[in-house]
This record gives sequence, C-alpha cells and structure tokens, in this order.
Amino acid sequence: MIYMFLANGMEEVEALTPLDLLRRAGVAVTTVGIGGEEITGSHGITIRADMPDTLYRDGAPDGIILPGGMPGTKHLDASPIVDAALKAAARRGALIAAICAAPMVLGKRGLLKGYKATCYPGFEQYLDGADVGDVRATRVVSDRDRITAAGMGAAFAFGLALVTKLCGKEKADELAAGTIGN
Repeated sequence: MIYMFLANGMEEVEALTPLDLLRRAGVAVTTVGIGGEEITGSHGITIRADMPDTLYRDGAPDGIILPGGMPGTKHLDASPIVDAALKAAARRGALIAAICAAPMVLGKRGLLKGYKATCYPGFEQYLDGADVGDVRATRVVSDRDRITAAGMGAAFAFGLALVTKLCGKEKADELAAGTIGN
C-alpha cells in the first residue's frame, strides 16, 4: 500500500494533485491524517483523511508520500508515526517521495544521502548528503526510489513522476494527455 501523510498546515495542492493523478492511474493510496482524520491545509481547505495516524500499522509500506507546506511539514517532521513509516519504507527500498518543504523531513533522517534531490528554495540546507542542483530550475527529481519536487507549481509534474514510477511512462503520458485535452 502507498500512504500519503497529511498534516494540518499542509499545502493542499501538493497533496490533492498527486493523490488525484495516482488514483486515476489505479494506484491504491491511503491518506493518513496526523492528529486525526480532519486535516486543514495552509489555505483553510479541510480534507478528510482515510484514516487517523493512530490506526496506521503498516510495517512494510510500498511507498510514502509527503506533501509540503508550512507548518504542515513541521508536523510531519515531529510525528513518530511518520518517522517509523519512513524508516520501514527505506529498509525495504520502497518509494519515498516529498514535495516543497517536505524533502526536509527526508534529509534530516539521512534518507537523501547519495540521491539527487530538489526542494522549495531555502530548504536545501536540510537535504543532508543529497546532490542538490539549482532548486529554482529543477521542478522534479526522480532518483531510484526517491522522488522530490520543488513546490506547489510542480505538483502536477510530481504526480506524473509518481505515476511513472508506479505504473510506467505510458500510463503517465495517457493521464497527462487526458488532463490537458490532447
């Protein structure tokens, strides 16, 4: 199962756009609310998660996705449940993805060492051991089992990168063409 962790203060577009694209592609994604099922994003949009974090028990996730935004990223970083999920995913070489400020959560845990990565400008200092290029010019970076993205403006491309990783380029191209009317 793929899990997307949602926290109060997250950037709504960074969660909902990739989630929508993944579900359109037929990927089973469960949203997990940090602190409860009702999560309110940084722009006042409330989302109902599929489950609260207290019910999360998967010791072998197929993937973990973290949307960014502030203070949502700080809540993800402080969560022992997110920490355990990331460690479990890393142990099995599962997909680990984060956008905007959320790559900070990965970097602080050493999960980007030896990987190419990007993030929202200003968070590069937290990507410990990552090969970070020009974050203002790099929207999405996919490196082996890690995918990182620069921010809200890259949410669609981030979602397509996730679909490519999980379902293949043909499915991602099909979704892209269908969403822009080609």
